[in-house]
Amino acid sequence: MRGGSTELQAEARAVFGEAARFGEPMARYTLYRIGGPAALFVHATSRALLQAAPVFAAKHELPLFVIGLGSNLLVPDGGLDGVVVRVEIETLRVEGAALAAGAGVPLGQAARAALEHTLSGLEFCVGIPGSMGGALVMNAGCRGCEIGTLVEQVEVVGWDGTLRTVGREACAFSYRSSDLHALGAAVAGATLRLEPDDAAAIERRMDEHRMWRMSTQPLGLPNAGSVFKNPPGDAAGRLIDAAGCKGLRVGGAEVSDAHANFIVNRGGATCADVSALIETMRARVEQQFGVPLELELVDLGAGGKGATR
Repeated sequence: MRGGSTELQAEARAVFGEAARFGEPMARYTLYRIGGPAALFVHATSRALLQAAPVFAAKHELPLFVIGLGSNLLVPDGGLDGVVVRVEIETLRVEGAALAAGAGVPLGQAARAALEHTLSGLEFCVGIPGSMGGALVMNAGCRGCEIGTLVEQVEVVGWDGTLRTVGREACAFSYRSSDLHALGAAVAGATLRLEPDDAAAIERRMDEHRMWRMSTQPLGLPNAGSVFKNPPGDAAGRLIDAAGCKGLRVGGAEVSDAHANFIVNRGGATCADVSALIETMRARVEQQFGVPLELELVDLGAGGKGATR
């Protein structure tokens, strides 16, 4: 579809209206600030627009990439020849102990809404630069907390454009993973069940998580969070550090001195730079410790699916 025919672009305009963009640079939509143009880019600000995307992609036999705030994505320098949908559904409602959020709601915003209603459970989300949808797809978490444990139900958009609701058990949440990609084309939103608590106690825990991130992660440079999942019983960052990878650099990409499981963009980094570092880190750790590292980062150039994060 690269560039797209006039007819195809006209049809996309008819389906998505002003939400459609052609040749949109993906570097604008990833926290790495890396990525070439998307053939068709859709700002899905409503459930109707999100539901139309998989139908359009299937009709024209185009790959579909669903993204959110781009905080865990690596996009090819050559871009994506298909339909990229950025989920921007930001509905947010709190009733009793239930928080219902659209997939495009930033996690920090959801955590602040919970605090305003003196509800506990989302404190760990403070400082995570992702959206609700992506957090659900990858079962985001830190310091012993995971968002999957809070889920009551999830709205899933099927490949036929239908919207259905599934319960937590169907999502099969596990460490940095879920079955949500298998259940449909995209996540539209979710309802979380939280716990009433004292506002001061909630705010104190939020501050603790915020300070922990500030003291352990390279927040001053563009990055996509943890590159690898932690292997059972160990930490990827510890292994990468012990393998002598801190400070390694390829082009504008560098293994962070602050946290070895982060690759930062020091300026002008490309997808190829980051990919080269990933392979070096993985090879060194496996050679020295016999531990194969699994990506937590979603590499769309390697056939990865676009999480709505």
